[in-house]
Amino acid sequence: MITIEQSDDLVSVAVLGEFTLADFKELEEHLLYEIRFHGRPNLLLDLRGMVSYTLDVAWEELKFSRDHARDFGRIALVTSDQWIAWTAWLQRLFVDADIQVFDDDEQARMWATEGLAAKGEAPQTGEEGD
Repeated sequence: MITIEQSDDLVSVAVLGEFTLADFKELEEHLLYEIRFHGRPNLLLDLRGMVSYTLDVAWEELKFSRDHARDFGRIALVTSDQWIAWTAWLQRLFVDADIQVFDDDEQARMWATEGLAAKGEAPQTGEEGD
C-alpha cells in the first residue's frame, strides 16, 4: 500500500507493507501528471514501512527511471535498509537527479524542499515559526 501527498513541487510517498505493481502504477500516474503539468518535481520516498516489493515493480521502476531520467529535481529516500541505500546509489548512474538517503523523515523533507525556497515557495516542515 502507498500513500501520496502533494505540496508545492514536492511529492511525498510512503510505502507500507508490500510494494505491488498496482501501487507502482498509481505512483507512476501521479508522477507523470506532475511532470507534465508542473515540471520537475522533488520526490520524498519513505520506505521505512516497506516489507518487500514484487519483481514486476523492480522491472517497471527500472523502465520508468530510464524513460524519465531527467524529469526529477531531488529524490530523498528515507530508509535504514542498506540494500535500498545501495540500490539508490546505483540509481545515480541512470537518473539525472540529486539522490540522497536519510534515516530521518524531517531531515529528508528539509533537504528535498531546499530548492523550493529559492523559487519563492516556503518549505513545509510541519513546525510553526520556522
